[in-house]
Amino acid sequence: MALHVMEEANRCLGCKVPQCQKGCPIKTPIPEVIKLLKEHKLDEAGWMLFENNPLTTVCSLICNHENQCEGHCVLGKKGAPVHFSVIEQYISSTYASKMVKGPAPSNGKKVAIVGSGPAGLTIAILMARYGYQVTIFESKDQIGGILRYGIPEFRLPKSVLDDIQYRHLEMKGIRIRPNTRIGDAIGVDELFRDGYKAIFIGTGVWKANTLRIKGESFGHVHYAINYLNNPDVYKLGERVVVIGAGNAAMDVARTALRHGSRELTCFSLTKAITASQYEASYAQLEGVRFEYNRKPVEITDEGVIFRDLLEHEDGTLEEIAGSDALVPADSVIISISQGPQNTITRTTNGLNANPRGLLVADENGHTSRPGVFASGDAVNGARTVVEAVAHSKLVAEAMDAYMQGYDLEKKLRGFI
Repeated sequence: MALHVMEEANRCLGCKVPQCQKGCPIKTPIPEVIKLLKEHKLDEAGWMLFENNPLTTVCSLICNHENQCEGHCVLGKKGAPVHFSVIEQYISSTYASKMVKGPAPSNGKKVAIVGSGPAGLTIAILMARYGYQVTIFESKDQIGGILRYGIPEFRLPKSVLDDIQYRHLEMKGIRIRPNTRIGDAIGVDELFRDGYKAIFIGTGVWKANTLRIKGESFGHVHYAINYLNNPDVYKLGERVVVIGAGNAAMDVARTALRHGSRELTCFSLTKAITASQYEASYAQLEGVRFEYNRKPVEITDEGVIFRDLLEHEDGTLEEIAGSDALVPADSVIISISQGPQNTITRTTNGLNANPRGLLVADENGHTSRPGVFASGDAVNGARTVVEAVAHSKLVAEAMDAYMQGYDLEKKLRGFI
């Protein structure tokens, strides 16, 4: 493993204008990290990774590298790019075991984090670094949000999240209240009453989008977000139809195969699927079939009735009359993204949401309620993990500025 990692590191050209770093949403200093590794300064490289991205171990495993850092590597224009994902995973996982530092000196101020997905974890870790007393309120029984309950074990081992909880939360003095949904017994008003100086909302998007077609309520029909939450409790049968062709659909199909299903087919409205090439290629390698230009019009006890679509050069889709056909299936899983559940906005005065139910927040995370901040999927809809982390870094600075009473823009321009 180490030999392979060093071989990859030695391929790096150390570009003066690193395109790989430009392609990274969180601007990981890739050439500097690789340079440190080549100098056998692994601890320094690991520190640099975690300082820039608190979830670097997670991102090394699940980022869309072929369209980000590796997709921008200049070597990839004529051959294989430097596979920084391998380098990052090795450094971050190795260095993580050495992270034993305790809590930062307390500044005496409390911060509440609602939700422990990518955004919530990032904010919690950064706030603890600043010296705040952090409490995470998580509606499920364990931390991780979509990382734990929406990404399969074979892509993101739960042990990685357990290590984050131990080293980045518990060792830093961050408290966790599991099985606590803010907006039920405890609301935003109660948090402010109890002395929290700022509240961050990172509740993600957990409400499945629906097809709104006949048969969607049948017992053999499920939603991807629910299935991935706990696949072990589902009995899908051998033939499974997945409606949708994004990355979540790939996770569903590959998970179902690992749980005994034998015929997996993903259906897409268009010829171009939204899943990354990397994830789609793995799905195909494992036996998942793809059907294109097929629209579901009804779900029956026997399967799904699809209608063929004609896709024009301008991207418009035309239904082909008389093309309806039944695709037999033991189970149907609908994977067409998801939206927010809106528990907090329904129970909090002055907290605005847009027509889609997403929280309204500016680029620094300020919501319509003073002292309440938000980022991640709860604001932007379902996006990538690294995008949530990158945006949350900005929000953490804005929260610190709000509680400490300084001008964030002046600090960013170097005047403070």
